[in-house]
Amino acid sequence: MTYVGLAVLFLLVAAAVAAVATWRRRLGLGWWARTGVVAVVLLVLTVVFDSVMIAADLFRYDPAALAGPRLLLAPVEDLAWPLAAALLLPALAELLRPAKAPAGEER
Repeated sequence: MTYVGLAVLFLLVAAAVAAVATWRRRLGLGWWARTGVVAVVLLVLTVVFDSVMIAADLFRYDPAALAGPRLLLAPVEDLAWPLAAALLLPALAELLRPAKAPAGEER
């Protein structure tokens, strides 16, 4: 399996969990805006630190398994992991937190 295939698989799972969380917890634009900011920060940090580690020759990628495009030195496939984390972890937190009781009811 290529890096792209594995990345797509993880992104599909993360997107599905985020969709379920949005539907079950009725997550609004505020939640998505905060999640988007987290995703952008993680993506920028990934590009910077992956590029530094690749430049320092700490690790290498098999060129045959890469899609080709890069941001600085980081292959675009590497951006799937922080994006999946930015979607999956907040969505799981929403799904796993206790549901709010309707007004006037006690648990």
